[in-house]
Amino acid sequence: MLKPIIILIIIILFIFIIKIIKKYNLLIEKRNAVKQSKSSIDVYLKQKFDLIPNLVECVKEYATHEQNLLESITKLRTEYNESMNFEKASELNNKLNQLIVIGENYPELKSSNNFLNLQKNLEKMEDQLQAARRLYNIDVTNYNTFIQTFPNNVYALVFGFKPESLFELENSK
Repeated sequence: MLKPIIILIIIILFIFIIKIIKKYNLLIEKRNAVKQSKSSIDVYLKQKFDLIPNLVECVKEYATHEQNLLESITKLRTEYNESMNFEKASELNNKLNQLIVIGENYPELKSSNNFLNLQKNLEKMEDQLQAARRLYNIDVTNYNTFIQTFPNNVYALVFGFKPESLFELENSK
C-alpha cells in the first residue's frame, strides 16, 4: 500500500504537469494568433502590391521621365514577392506613395479614370492593411506581454518562445 506522502507527491506532480501543459498550450495559442495576423498582413500587402503593374503602366504613359522610380518599384515588388519580407514591404510602400504623388502632379493623369480607379483601390487596400496591422500589433503586444510576465516567462524560456516585433510601415498613406 502506498504511503500518504507518496500519494500526495504524485497528486502534486500530476497538478504541476497539468499546469505546465495548460501554459504551453496557451503559449502556442498566442503565438498562432500572431502568425495568423501576420498572414493577414501578407495577404493585404500582396493584394496591394499586385496593383502596382497596372499603376506603373498607367503612370508610364504620362511620366516617362520618372523611369528610375518606376523601375525601382517594379524591382522592389519582385523582391517582396520572393522574400515576403516586411522591411521590403515598408520600402515598397514608400516608393508607391512617391509614385502616387508623381501621378497627382500630372493634370492629364489625375483626370484619367484608370489612374483614379487604381488610386481608390490602393487607398482601400491601405485601409485594410492598416486594420490588419493594428490587429497584428495587438496580438504581438498580448503575446509579448504574456511571455515576459512571471511565471509565464519561465515557461516561455523553457519552451523557447521568443518575443515578436511590431509591424510598422513608414510614411503610410
